[in-house]
Amino acid sequence: MKIAYLIALLRRLLHLRRRPKAVAVTPNGRRTSQLPRILLRIYFAAGFLVALMAVGTAGFYYAGGDNASFSDAFYMTIITVTTVGYGEIVQIDGFAERLFAGLIALAGFGAVTFLFTSLTVFFLESDLDYTLRRRRMEKQIRKLHGHYIICGFGRVGRNVANELTTTHRHYVAIDADEAAMEAQRERLPGLVYLGGDASDDDLLISAGIMDAQGVFAVTGDDSRNLMIVFTAKQLNPNIRIVARCHEVRNAEKLRKAGADSVISPDFTGGMRIASSMIRPHVVSFLDEMLRSELKLRLEEIRVPDNFEPRALDTLRLRSPNYVLLAVRKDGEVVFNPTKEFMLAPGQLVIAMASPLGRQELENALLPD
Repeated sequence: MKIAYLIALLRRLLHLRRRPKAVAVTPNGRRTSQLPRILLRIYFAAGFLVALMAVGTAGFYYAGGDNASFSDAFYMTIITVTTVGYGEIVQIDGFAERLFAGLIALAGFGAVTFLFTSLTVFFLESDLDYTLRRRRMEKQIRKLHGHYIICGFGRVGRNVANELTTTHRHYVAIDADEAAMEAQRERLPGLVYLGGDASDDDLLISAGIMDAQGVFAVTGDDSRNLMIVFTAKQLNPNIRIVARCHEVRNAEKLRKAGADSVISPDFTGGMRIASSMIRPHVVSFLDEMLRSELKLRLEEIRVPDNFEPRALDTLRLRSPNYVLLAVRKDGEVVFNPTKEFMLAPGQLVIAMASPLGRQELENALLPD
């Protein structure tokens, strides 16, 4: 039984090291670790118990006189503190000696109880915090519809998350490094995430892939992104997937696996560097658009299926929060459509808009 208990305790310790540290939220919103406070309690209880053992040994040695040795006094202290009471190795007859033994027993019992309680909290705190946090995350995810799933929360994944946050879109992040994800919550207080392998079926289902609008496979490994794309497309064939690709030769494999769009940061970065040289004013305009307080973006809004076809002029699509640029119709793009252009279900309206402008445009396309 003792061997089995030690094995179970060792497994729990190893399991504890893989889990993120227990955290709490202070009144000013900052998150602090609870483990230092728990360790302080353990050190205090252990120190007090050691000091009590020393005082008890000295006291019983003095009470026993010539008939007691240090080993007898130490043993007497142990059975008094643990309230075992096998027998009085050191004879105590007087009131003072018995009062001393009673105080040692009460103080020792309290110290031992406090120590083992602190050790129990130390072993269970992270597991309990992890379980509650996981349940809280899954409860938030179940409320999401039309959100995005970011698989891989490294540099690229965090930039994707920043863009989604800026444009008021909800997302769920998945990454194997839960400690790093928890650290990101200090910068992104509303971060909703799950820890684990993003290519796992159950994890993607927990992230709400059935109700999601899109998946970003942006880990640093092309093979991992390939598995994420394949798994996500198997679970939800209609979902849109954008994949990150380091090696350009792997782009076609990702498309065959089901990726709707494959982006190579190295290739895109090279194009951006070249554009900054040969068309600097255009690149500067795009940078200013992204950095402006209006948070302008090029947005696309799909015309609903129940939309009644009508001319653009009848919709009065005019607002300081958006500018209509084009309409995609039957695979072709009609730039700057005239007021007689017939807008129909299934078409895509392309506009430069702020988050508020995008909402206004979506509301304008809703059926009466």
